[in-house]
Amino acid sequence: MPTIELEGVSIHYEVSGRASARTLVFSNSLGSNLHMWDKVLPFLESDFRVLRYDTRGHGLSSTPALPWSLDILAEDLLGLLNALSIEHAHLCGLSLGGMVGLWLAVHSPERIKRLVLANTATRIGSREMWETRIATVKSQGMAELARATVDRWLTPGYVHQNPEEADAIRSMIEQTPPEGYIGCCGVLRDTDLRGDLGCIQAPCLVITGTHDPATPPSDGRLLESSLPHARYLELDAAHLSSWERPAEFAEALRAFVFDEEPGNG
Repeated sequence: MPTIELEGVSIHYEVSGRASARTLVFSNSLGSNLHMWDKVLPFLESDFRVLRYDTRGHGLSSTPALPWSLDILAEDLLGLLNALSIEHAHLCGLSLGGMVGLWLAVHSPERIKRLVLANTATRIGSREMWETRIATVKSQGMAELARATVDRWLTPGYVHQNPEEADAIRSMIEQTPPEGYIGCCGVLRDTDLRGDLGCIQAPCLVITGTHDPATPPSDGRLLESSLPHARYLELDAAHLSSWERPAEFAEALRAFVFDEEPGNG
């Protein structure tokens, strides 16, 4: 179980793929762990050195004292990159992970080559929504929330046809430490990146899900229009587009990365 000890937090990570290739970093959504990317890995590991990690308070990473901020989550990733001697990388973040990617592209642009922003936005939900979510977890725990989240993350047809995979996502969410989930709800409650994106020079690919109630296509279109160098892709999926449409997701990512770097991993 590889971990990096940073300032006050232990970050669990995994590296796979082609060791000599350019690094592709995956950053996770709220309530998930690095296994949320399991289904896209077989399509990408021959072309990339893939780095996945558990956000603090999720998976096998530790849960330091609250509160946290988006700056803190992004600095965790910077610390991991530094510890692994990764000067720059391509980054793919989904939902909360996409916000981490945007922060890095604004504040540490030299570290990000190309940025894939999946099912994310400059502002996700309202302050009131996140306060309600925090109160629910404090009073009820993660089990009921996990069941409700699956209904938002995956389309009903996918859940019906793939019940075991839906159960795997439900279990992932349910096993998230409540304090870690609450900490990242606080981050989302307090984060608004509107107005911060005009300086981003990294090429960006914005991926949305047609049926995503959390970050709908309108959010993705707004994000695309706010970025100087962005393109847009909409998949027939809900919020967890990388899980529901892994082949299409991975192919779009690969094509985007290699667009101006033919022959490079």
